[in-house]
Amino acid sequence: MRMRTKFIGAILLCISSVFGQGQKDNPLDAIRAALASRDFDHAVELIRAELRRSPNNARLWTFQGIAFAGEGDNSNALVSFKNALKIEPNNVGALAGAAQSAYATNKSAEAVPLLNRLLRLRPDEPTAHAMLAVLEYREGDCADATTHFEKAGEVIRSQIDGLNAFGTCLVKLKKLGQAESVFSQALKLRPEDRRERHLLASLEIMTRKPQEALATLKPLLDDADPSADTLQLASAAYEDLGDTPRAVETLRQALLRDPLNVSLYLDFANISFSHESFQVGIDVIDEGLRLQPKSADLYLARGVLYVQLAQYDKAEADFEKAQELDPAQSLGAAAQGLAAVQENDLDHALATVQAKLKQNPNDPMLLYLQADVLTQKGADSGTPEFQLALQSAERAIKLRPTLAAGREVLAKLYMQTGQYKEAADQCRKALASDPKDQTALYRLIQALRKMGDKDELPALLKRLASLREETTKEEREKYRYKLIEEGEPAKP
Repeated sequence: MRMRTKFIGAILLCISSVFGQGQKDNPLDAIRAALASRDFDHAVELIRAELRRSPNNARLWTFQGIAFAGEGDNSNALVSFKNALKIEPNNVGALAGAAQSAYATNKSAEAVPLLNRLLRLRPDEPTAHAMLAVLEYREGDCADATTHFEKAGEVIRSQIDGLNAFGTCLVKLKKLGQAESVFSQALKLRPEDRRERHLLASLEIMTRKPQEALATLKPLLDDADPSADTLQLASAAYEDLGDTPRAVETLRQALLRDPLNVSLYLDFANISFSHESFQVGIDVIDEGLRLQPKSADLYLARGVLYVQLAQYDKAEADFEKAQELDPAQSLGAAAQGLAAVQENDLDHALATVQAKLKQNPNDPMLLYLQADVLTQKGADSGTPEFQLALQSAERAIKLRPTLAAGREVLAKLYMQTGQYKEAADQCRKALASDPKDQTALYRLIQALRKMGDKDELPALLKRLASLREETTKEEREKYRYKLIEEGEPAKP
């Protein structure tokens, strides 16, 4: 994020307070006058002439830095301020100017220590706190950034991008009440910005303040053609208020505007599940699947609803289709390890894992990953690749019996060779380690069906559906966090 600032004015005031008093010699008076009138070219000429006579004058180097910064030449400004600091390391004006110039040129590694030095001399300098906060935010250090944002006071309250960064950090730290106040201030600065309204409304929904969220969204809802995103947020607020008919109607309006948006169908499925309108939810998801036939999420959602109607064959078919469409989906936890090695590049992933295995041949995680990658590559039963995958998975769980992901891959390999009982055993052991492991639960259902043992299937499918619904709710909550945490700052 690049934060557009007006900090240079405060920096110049800081420097003026340091150099505004002292001996009133004509050359310096002329330089001050040129800087005050923003005649930076003339100021540079005067300063260079004086520097030829007094090259070790920190004040002159600082003035030259101010002049260059005024012209927008922050690179040369930084050089000038650094020269001043070589002569006077604790020169407050030069520190402030150098920090600003490093900040403006995105040289965080230089700006941070300069700002820390400045704050040791001027601990209450709000501009320095504001710049340091933004730099720490960029580095992902929200804990320290928040402290400096708070100390920046009024400086940050007028900076839209700074407020968004501050609010985002507060959300990441789960300080939602404070974040709400910060995003509210951001909206006051830019009330016409739809993005800012969405951010605040999302936060108000997260903090269970649906009435406030609707008030925030009202200017957008009163528009002749509100966006699908606006309507989706309003629907969530209506549902939280207990006004389900209006939530459903608003969501239908959103679907009319954006019929390819899978997220809207999932919201509809959640409402249907909560109010036991399972067939209505299925009908809506059917519409979504006609438009998005390759959406694993929609198949999973419909499978959950089929379970509630005791239509277990249809539910299992939907779960299987979801797994086929997206093996790395949340139902397929074993694939997560693969993504950690090399996303969407199986050959590279295998080469990476095998290179590491040469150095650590008994690493259970690497053995599991080798088995997983080979399985993802489609190793056929009886081939050397399949045998290597099988041996790797068996060694992985022998070395680490609690490695549930390894047992899931082993179960899948056993399924390929018709060893359904062994596959079921591995799934049960994986579930013993993690009762919420949806992959193991799904494979257990598959294995039992292949064995002809259908007595457990209804209960297992209900359990899987319950876990899926729980996961869906968690994902919706994470989505709202993500909307705020990854939101681009408002553009000027």
